[in-house]
Amino acid sequence: MELRQLRYVVGISEAGSLLAASRSLHVVQPALSHQVALLERELGAALFLRSHRGMVLTDAGRAFVEHARVVLQDVERVRSSVREAGGQICGPVVLGLPTTVALVATLPILAAVRAQYPDVQLKLIESHSGFLGEWLQAGRLDAAFLFAGGERPGLTERHLLEERLVFVSHPDTAPRSQRIGLRSLCQRPLVLPAKDHGLRRIVDDACTRSGLTLTLVAEIDSLPNIKKAVAAGMAATILSPGAVSEEVQAGRLAVASIQNPALQRRVVASHSLTRPLSPAAVAVLGAAEQVIHEMVRSKAWPARWVAT
Repeated sequence: MELRQLRYVVGISEAGSLLAASRSLHVVQPALSHQVALLERELGAALFLRSHRGMVLTDAGRAFVEHARVVLQDVERVRSSVREAGGQICGPVVLGLPTTVALVATLPILAAVRAQYPDVQLKLIESHSGFLGEWLQAGRLDAAFLFAGGERPGLTERHLLEERLVFVSHPDTAPRSQRIGLRSLCQRPLVLPAKDHGLRRIVDDACTRSGLTLTLVAEIDSLPNIKKAVAAGMAATILSPGAVSEEVQAGRLAVASIQNPALQRRVVASHSLTRPLSPAAVAVLGAAEQVIHEMVRSKAWPARWVAT
């Protein structure tokens, strides 16, 4: 098995056909086809389903591509580390951001990295915190910001900030005092993410401890669609204040503090204990932490900084 074969399989899977992959990889079609056939023979499994419409990964092919991407990323990390030994911070860095963090921090982090480390090729991946943790464990990410909680073997976590979740509603149905108790909140119709979402677990745990039951209208795993449903007056929700700051300023949504008890979550910076961070990844993670710290200090991100 050769590195070029891994690149070819990944390239074909992304392009969808030999012709398109040949153009993107700058390798003639017969050579691509020959190398894939050699690899399939070595593995004893077909990696692609071939048809006149193109090439689609088999189950074995999908498993292969997932591992191939990790290997290729590790190889690139090695190359970057060697180059950086000469004093230049360069190379690719893949940083994961939960959706609500990405909403407020993507552009400031991107601007800081471009200004400080112009030779770094930054890739930002936005997803649920749980998925990001799994991808970090699998080696698909260099580092990530996650929400604390849950078992994450093989990862290190540095607690950065603590934020209070808020009750979010249409302005016409907002609590008059801008405060709401958990018992009253549970009587309101709500849209929330599914049970495997970190924010949902915080809400469910608080309700269980208080002997309360949510009035759940729907489960929606898309933050934009949750906000649209609330802005349309269909239900209320629970989010971080930073996730709805623009809509609140525009008068489309209203927030109220949650009391008895307050609902809080922590953001942590995380990376693998088994895969060493490249100098570029260390630099990017440090720059991103500085950006978030400044956002908290300036109150652009309503939260309490807990890192020491």
